[in-house]
Amino acid sequence: MDISVEHEKEFQQFTAKVGGEEDAELAYAMPSDDLIDFTHTFVPKAARGQGIADKLIEKGLQYARQNNLRVVATCTVVAKYLEDHPEQQDLMQ
Repeated sequence: MDISVEHEKEFQQFTAKVGGEEDAELAYAMPSDDLIDFTHTFVPKAARGQGIADKLIEKGLQYARQNNLRVVATCTVVAKYLEDHPEQQDLMQ
């Protein structure tokens, strides 16, 4: 499945169209100009198990790296992803 992830900066989220009524999303907050806090990940039940959450997180981390942002992972899914991907841990606050 080819997943296209879009950054909706005005809504502070990354989204992926997965069919159906709901989009998959990775929401964030910006507690300061140099810090991004990934707060929530959601993938509709019918689309789970296809790596969509990982694609959202990868796009969010790519955005953080490109914009020199430190990362906080309030979302447990993002925290687990970072635990499993030590190459990304340099972004952590």
